[in-house]
Amino acid sequence: MKIARQTHFWLAAMACGVMAACGSDSGDAAPPPTTPLLACDESMKTAFAPDAMTQVVTVKAFKVGDPLVLSGQATPMTTNAKQALCGVELLIGPGNAGPADAPSTAKGIGIQIWLPAKEKWNKRLHALGGGGWQGGYSTGSSDVFPAFTPWEIAQDEGAVSATTDTGHVDPTMSGSFAMNPDGTINTTLWQDFSERSLHEMAVKAKQLAQAYYGSAPKYAYFDGGSTGGRQGLKAAQAHPADYDGIAAAYPAINWSKFITAELYPQIVFQRDLGGTPLSKAQSDLVSRAAIQACDLVGGKHLGFLIDPSQCRYDPTMDASVLCQADGGSNTTSACVTPAQARAANKIWYGMTADGSVPSPAQDNGWAAAPTGAQRWYGLTRGTSFYGQWFVDVAGLPPSFTLALASPVSAFTIATDQVALELQNSRLAGANFRNAGGNGIDGWKSLSYAQLNNAFDIGVALQPQFGRINTDNPDLSAFKSRGGKMITVHGLNDELIFPQGSIHYYDRVAAQLGGLAAVQSFYKLYLIPGMGHGSFNGTANPDANPPVPGHGQVYALLTDWVEKGIAPDRVDLSSPIPVPVAKSLPMCAYPKKATYISGDPFVAASYVCG
Repeated sequence: MKIARQTHFWLAAMACGVMAACGSDSGDAAPPPTTPLLACDESMKTAFAPDAMTQVVTVKAFKVGDPLVLSGQATPMTTNAKQALCGVELLIGPGNAGPADAPSTAKGIGIQIWLPAKEKWNKRLHALGGGGWQGGYSTGSSDVFPAFTPWEIAQDEGAVSATTDTGHVDPTMSGSFAMNPDGTINTTLWQDFSERSLHEMAVKAKQLAQAYYGSAPKYAYFDGGSTGGRQGLKAAQAHPADYDGIAAAYPAINWSKFITAELYPQIVFQRDLGGTPLSKAQSDLVSRAAIQACDLVGGKHLGFLIDPSQCRYDPTMDASVLCQADGGSNTTSACVTPAQARAANKIWYGMTADGSVPSPAQDNGWAAAPTGAQRWYGLTRGTSFYGQWFVDVAGLPPSFTLALASPVSAFTIATDQVALELQNSRLAGANFRNAGGNGIDGWKSLSYAQLNNAFDIGVALQPQFGRINTDNPDLSAFKSRGGKMITVHGLNDELIFPQGSIHYYDRVAAQLGGLAAVQSFYKLYLIPGMGHGSFNGTANPDANPPVPGHGQVYALLTDWVEKGIAPDRVDLSSPIPVPVAKSLPMCAYPKKATYISGDPFVAASYVCG
């Protein structure tokens, strides 16, 4: 690349090529010029100018012990630098013009790039994805909790790392940015959020590394989960030259489809149960009963389901959960009525056009692709309805809803998405702001038919939404470049239905000529018991399912890219030793962990088949 202020060095070199003795008494040609490397100081603000749209807004050198804050103030949660680092913040225009106080007004795409000391750099770019609507430098990786941060990667791994705000800044983390003040679709920021910010981050991080170290990264990796998983797949689909390896975990692909369907459990509560959701105790009762009915392996209850696609548990037929007054045998306050039991079946089956649900004995919702009245998939049986792990272990307040059938409130990304599809801001929750009216939870009045209409509109509006669904199965260009990709998805994901990842993978296989062609560069792993980046997504607090260790997926990816070691079976262990430590193989789809003999809590008792 050429840096603007250094053009005169190249002109001088051309002049010396004409004058045989320029700078030399020997008459030999002068050596080629050396482009000065960037320094981690204010000079970078003028020295790094790769294009007219890019501005360096912050440069900060960190020494050992400095609080790792690039902009803003340190907090009690701020960590201190263990290695010398250089932090750089870029702003890439043009943004979106508008009223100063409107969420849809943006200065441009923000990108943070963290550079390890020049002697510590491992020649890698390890960029990170984000979560939700992003709206700031929210970072995350393919790991289960806790995820990496870019400064940790820069100092601990020695890689250049980067993250982006995806083109908007919103402390409420809502989808308000995607609607103009007049209620129309903000196509500019949808495009920045969906795709442009991701490509700019890859390009600018590589350019800055070239200018700072004097060489481009030898390997470039993207690492993200949830929205970050979607971002990784978008890079493979739309910009296949950006990365050599992509870890796209529990990806938020099929965006408008699965997010519209995320609101379905709450619509079931409104339409079928008079607006009264299942309590935590009731949802735990039916979910744990489902686990108990379907988790028996080798004579032992695992505490989670190895293969929820085979579970057809039906609480409407289970006297142990039905209230005594309704013909059941349960006399506790957690007992459920037949209508509540049927609501659980609807949540497990997934969104339908009319609110119908078949008997699980005939159809438990795990079809290869939604057919008939079914529009999308539902939560797998045994998954926590209210995000038990996030509330009980991560310590998030119950009002911070990270689950779909929570008795506290609807999942706000789902209410935002439906408001954007129907272009009615009042359908969203209170965090959604717009000049035409802030959110007032108007979604509560939606009928099944109206939610179904929103689903169809979301698909039809993909060009205006920046093709956010990220469901293009043509990965041929990424494959032909030699790119490698790994997706892991917990089978008890509390937010993103794992069936969507299966459905996409099957479509990629059909597009590229079969399973062998896909597995040569892209592998999908389905992990029993794991949640949405959480160790345990089930309603059983004692499940303790085996999950990938910190950095394990990324290590598999780098070995595949750099050493040609393709991942296959990977044995996983429980994150903690209590109440019972377990191990289980992680098998590349379509293979599953299949019990042969021995202790069902030990991976050696299984094959991938």
